[in-house]
Amino acid sequence: MKIYTRNGDDGTTGLLYGQRVSKDSPQPAAYGDVDEAQSAIGLARAAATPEVAEILLVIESELWIVMAELACTPGQMQKLDDSGNRVSSSQVEHLEKLIDEITEKYEPPTEFVVPGGSEISARLDLARAVTRRAERAVLTVVVEDSQILPYLNRLADLLWVMARWQEETSIASRSIRSSD
Repeated sequence: MKIYTRNGDDGTTGLLYGQRVSKDSPQPAAYGDVDEAQSAIGLARAAATPEVAEILLVIESELWIVMAELACTPGQMQKLDDSGNRVSSSQVEHLEKLIDEITEKYEPPTEFVVPGGSEISARLDLARAVTRRAERAVLTVVVEDSQILPYLNRLADLLWVMARWQEETSIASRSIRSSD
């Protein structure tokens, strides 16, 4: 099987269940921004501790579901379900649970945060910013009752708290090393 099909050479792309649209139309733009967020999260995962990497890998997998829902041909949404090709409220609730668990692990900042306190926190902050852009792009195409917007909103929040947690962890480890 070859990776190229030549089907998109005319500037169109196929949606799930058959329709072709221009590559610059809102749907491909929205799932393209989610794809970029997934890649930014992968970049963070590459530098993460095993505990953080495990969380990020689950999120990267769930973003495939977000993109599938965004790529669905209008009028075909009834073919999607919560078993793996539509974002579910339980996925949003899981992100909320992670946010609550992680915020218990560090002292929250009392001022605005400038990204770059550590490599992993900077990567997580970049992933958060890309996720926020994806969230904005999704606004124009998301259908009523979809859980995509709450999911992306909680994901950006989760990435922020993970960045602060990892920033504090790296600061603490630098302090321990410098006192040796």
